[in-house]
This record gives sequence, C-alpha cells and structure tokens, in this order.
Amino acid sequence: DDAAPPSQPEVVVVGATTTMHQQLDPTETMTPSVKAVLVLDGDGHRIIAKYYRGFGGAPAEQAKFEQKLFKKTKNNNVTRSDADVIMLDNVVCIFRCGGDARFYVVGGSEENEIILNTVLDGLFVALSSLLRGQLESRHLLDNLETVMLAVDELVDGGIILEIDPQNIVNRVLMRGDDAAQPITDMSMSQALATAKDQLFKSMGTRDSDSTWG
Repeated sequence: DDAAPPSQPEVVVVGATTTMHQQLDPTETMTPSVKAVLVLDGDGHRIIAKYYRGFGGAPAEQAKFEQKLFKKTKNNNVTRSDADVIMLDNVVCIFRCGGDARFYVVGGSEENEIILNTVLDGLFVALSSLLRGQLESRHLLDNLETVMLAVDELVDGGIILEIDPQNIVNRVLMRGDDAAQPITDMSMSQALATAKDQLFKSMGTRDSDSTWG
C-alpha cells in the first residue's frame, strides 16, 4: 500500500491573520496573565506604558492602540472609586480614573475580568498610598520612578506577581531605600534619570518588552 502523506497542522484563518494550532504548555493557558499596563493623561498622552509578550507590536502600533483606547474610554462616566471594562481589538481593558489620569490593565479576551480588575485595584490603591492620594497626571510624572517600580512589583513579563496593595507599597519603599534620595521627593528630571539608569541595568534580567513614557 502507498504510504499515507504526512499529516499537516490545521490552519485557522481569522480575518487577515493565519495561525497554526500548536501544543501549548498547560501552565501558559491556565495561569492568568496581563498583556499591558498603561497610564494615560487627560489628553490621551502616555505617562507610562508597559507591554508584555509582544503585545502591541512596534512603538507606532502601541501609540495607535493607546489613542484608540483613550478615545473609546474618555467619555465613560467612571468615578474614581469605580472601574469599568471594554473590549477593544479582541482584548479586555479594565480602567479607572485618578484625577485627570486613566489607569488601564489589558488582558486577553479569555482572561477573567475579576482577576484583571483585582490587578488594577492593586496598582491604583498602592499608588494612592505612595503618592498620598495625588494621582493627577502632573504628580504622576513628577514621581515617575515610583509609578514604574509599582508596576514592576505588580507584573513581570505578563505574569501577575502581586496584587496586595500594601505588599506593593512595602516593596517599592524597600527599593527606594537604596536610593540616595527618597523616590517620592525627586523632581521629574531626577526620576527620569534614575528610572532610565535602573531600566538599563535590568534589561538583561527582565524577560519583557518595556516601553515607558
């Protein structure tokens, strides 16, 4: 008998994207993860943005996503104490307002919204404590390193590390103790310089795609 031809992987076409079914590590499909953490100002400009596992693509594509996300959410009547959720480009976006700034956690369409909201709450409450409730855009920029450290303690490489706000606060303050000047007392230029220095030092140890404002 003629030998049967080798089987081919099933090809699935979704819109203009073609993918192949592959064997996935069960832990990758079961472990909750985050695709991006974003903070935008009242005009939709980036204060901070961190993308994970290739989500968002090139910087130009990330900027387009952020503008689309802001336009979709800027008129939502969300109080500071509440969070809201939308679907955008096949991802789930949870967001909250802090003064004129908006905080976003983005997850895959299959992610549990309650988990994503818990991640967002952890960041929001931790920053409220660290910055004494001042979450306006200007104050976030003036304390940029604090914001960056809080995000790093929250999520690494898309994996959720910590959701308890007090634990995040404690770890940020512990890392800030190593600095010559308290991170919450730095000017914007000092925070940017320190943050860039720390980012360069950590590039070899962090397995994530980072993009900061």
